[in-house]
Amino acid sequence: MQNKLDKRFFLVREDVLPEAMQKTLQAKEMIERGKVLSVWDAVHKVGLSRSAFYKYRDTVFPFHNVVKEKIITLFFHLEDRSGTLSELLQIVASSGCNVLTIHQTIPLQGKANVTLSLNTGDMQIDMNEFIHRLKSLEFVDKVEILGSGA
Repeated sequence: MQNKLDKRFFLVREDVLPEAMQKTLQAKEMIERGKVLSVWDAVHKVGLSRSAFYKYRDTVFPFHNVVKEKIITLFFHLEDRSGTLSELLQIVASSGCNVLTIHQTIPLQGKANVTLSLNTGDMQIDMNEFIHRLKSLEFVDKVEILGSGA
């Protein structure tokens, strides 16, 4: 069984993707291009259930989007301890990423949320390894990729 630290990414030809994933990509494109006003409109037009769309929307991406993307936004849920942000940023820097923005909430009940926007153009390791390193930090409860863009 794969744990939360071991998620990997693959490049797969479109014709071998399940129909629900292909329709999810079509719906996402319609939304990004402003061809529809809502997720419901998009899934209705491509013949996909909303639950299938939400299941796959954050897991399937067009290849051209992945290749050109240089900026990534990550969300962290961290334990509030002295030095946690510093240690997190050390991994970011040692991986060759440049921090563009940092937003940290005030810690509540010993936890804080941090959002980082990073330029990954000079990243020296693969994205899977980078995310694995971040998730394996003792004080990190959660890491999510919120988005990416050029």
